Amino acid sequence: MSAETDLVKLYSNRILGLAADIPHQTRLETPDASVKRRAPLCGSTVTVDVVMKDGRVAEYGQDVKACALGQAAASVVGANVIGTTPDQIRAALDALKAMLKEGGPAPEAPFDGLEVLRPAQEYKNRHASILLSLEALNEAMGQISQSDCA
Repeated sequence: MSAETDLVKLYSNRILGLAADIPHQTRLETPDASVKRRAPLCGSTVTVDVVMKDGRVAEYGQDVKACALGQAAASVVGANVIGTTPDQIRAALDALKAMLKEGGPAPEAPFDGLEVLRPAQEYKNRHASILLSLEALNEAMGQISQSDCA
């Protein structure tokens, strides 16, 4: 397959559609945690704000400045994050890493829509941008659990 055909496959209409429709793009005024992550290779950044209630994500806001792949990942995460637990977020991050790096299965529901990013497996330079949203969200969960223990 030619490099041009590979890029067309990578930037499918589904990925471009997700990138164009990112939910929860308003930052929260009083989050329980706020984390900004940056992919050094490409400069993509994602900032997430989270409010937890009863051990689940109750409110979510994000600011996404990333390539189409990072935007698509942020779109899937944003569309499915409300109501999730820290364990579900951690499991989704681990599964997404395994899917991209080892060809593992896609994350389980509610983050199973990240399967659309499987074609990026061959593009290691894109992995960091794709992982930003879940990494920032996972870090926010860690900050919240630390503050609960303090």
